[in-house]
Amino acid sequence: MSKQNRPFSGQDIPKAKINKDSLKRLLKLFSFMGKQKWLFFFGTIFLLVSAGTSLIFPKLTGDFVDASSISKYQINKIGYLFAILFIVQAISSYLRVWTFVKATEGMVWRLRNQLYSKIISLPMNFFHQNRTGDLLSRFGSDITQVQETFVTFLATFIRQILVGIGGLILLFFTSPDLALVMLSVIPPVVIISLFFGRYIRKISRTIQDETADAGTILEESLSGIQIVKSFANEMYETMRFGQKSIRIRDISVRRGIYRGLFSSFIIMCLFGGLIFIAWRAFQLQAQGVLTIGDIIKFMIYTMFVGASIGGISDQYAQIQKSVGAADRILDILEQESETDLNAEADAKPVSHVLQGNLSVRELGFAYPSRPDVNVLQDISFEAKRGEKVAIVGASGAGKSTIVQLLLGFYAPQKGQIIYDQTNISDIDYYDLRKQIGLVPQDVGLFGGTIYDNIRYGDTQAGEEEIIEAAKQANAIEFIERFPEKYQTVVGDRGVQLSGGQRQRIAIARAFLKKPVFLILDEATSSLDSESELVVQDALEKLMEGRTSIIIAHRLSTIKNSDKIIVLEDGKIIETGSPSNLLDNPESKFYTMWQTQFELASDE
Repeated sequence: MSKQNRPFSGQDIPKAKINKDSLKRLLKLFSFMGKQKWLFFFGTIFLLVSAGTSLIFPKLTGDFVDASSISKYQINKIGYLFAILFIVQAISSYLRVWTFVKATEGMVWRLRNQLYSKIISLPMNFFHQNRTGDLLSRFGSDITQVQETFVTFLATFIRQILVGIGGLILLFFTSPDLALVMLSVIPPVVIISLFFGRYIRKISRTIQDETADAGTILEESLSGIQIVKSFANEMYETMRFGQKSIRIRDISVRRGIYRGLFSSFIIMCLFGGLIFIAWRAFQLQAQGVLTIGDIIKFMIYTMFVGASIGGISDQYAQIQKSVGAADRILDILEQESETDLNAEADAKPVSHVLQGNLSVRELGFAYPSRPDVNVLQDISFEAKRGEKVAIVGASGAGKSTIVQLLLGFYAPQKGQIIYDQTNISDIDYYDLRKQIGLVPQDVGLFGGTIYDNIRYGDTQAGEEEIIEAAKQANAIEFIERFPEKYQTVVGDRGVQLSGGQRQRIAIARAFLKKPVFLILDEATSSLDSESELVVQDALEKLMEGRTSIIIAHRLSTIKNSDKIIVLEDGKIIETGSPSNLLDNPESKFYTMWQTQFELASDE
């Protein structure tokens, strides 16, 4: 599957295998640091200093214990060294965090902006194949994972390796005999503990999944309580929830048993191993091979090595997740944008001032996700400047697909779309859409104010232009009734407004845009009769002097069209003026008109 057509999962961040190629992709994110890469480099140096000072601490501790029996001078000397050590470690730790955060936040800022810029420039096919929630997770969980990796996980992983290797070397310098004893006890116990702990975490994730399923049952049954009761399925829902609860109980009991075994293992093996090492250490001390300071030094290094072995596994898992997150982000960044695809045309796309003439020639189209289903077949029609061309047909006939193609959201597999004398593939998509106004059935309002939503038609427009657009769209009447008028917040997707009000905001937006072409995609199909009259009046004013393509469900709204095209199963079956089609009782349009008229009469 090509990257262009690859869907993205919205599940939890998967762990990716860490190999040469995956690390290259993760390191590719360094390019987003820009000039702040040097900060990250210096942060790595501070990390090395911080890790080095940590390894000095056990040695000074052991020397401090031994010095207590030598002289006051030695005690004071080591005390001063401790003070210097803590100061150096504090400064290097702070500078490491500061440089990593500074470099990483700059990287994340650039990454987030470029990711948004890329996503919003991708073709419509990408959005039809990927859910919005999945794409939002790129900005949420994925970028957060990458951010935490460069700030914390990567530094901790490197530190754990350095401390582990350094501690192991210093163990052999302290006592080779005791180091071999430690290696035969501690690492195997830690590794077994890691596998044990991973299995317990796996059981815990299973419990979380089962609990989530139980929550879904609870939510569905309570939100749909009327349906549950109307079908008398209370016992069925109780049984369904009860079965899930039993499974959660059984898995939880199993987890508790394994946790108990794990605790016993830790007490017996890990602490037992430490006691065994201590026993052997005191034997060597009794033989004069080690001092008390050496033993303390050795035990601290042992704890350092054990903690490093345990920590490396967790940090490695986090880096695996980061590789997966980076891969998912880069997959999007490497997608071909509409501009890239447009540039692949035979001729370089150019700015083009539309005059208002449209010619569709032998158009054939199948969606990329369903290449074997021909949605449109041999579609040909023309719309001259200022004409109103209506396209009608049953659901699934291909009406809205024509709209998608006219806006350049998809490229036809066959035929041509000609604006004036220029093929659509030779016109810059940005310029094309700037000159086309769209009033859809489902109006996409943003959650801001009425003023902002109208202004979306032309973000450079002034207040007077916005008010004039509202007047032309018959929206001024209801806007003025609101206490805050144009500053009224419309709510998410315009939920605070009625359907007719939302539609008039969309029409005002189109007025403000001053388009050459106008596309009305079933703009009145979801409105009541009263709202339809007001909206239709606004649409008539909007269509004056503009080439209009009208996708209609309610046939009464297209009686003033210059031409009607009837679609059926992706083909044009008849074309004519409203009067010609209605005068022919054998026409498909006549049958559709009569059916709608009879249904309206029954109501």
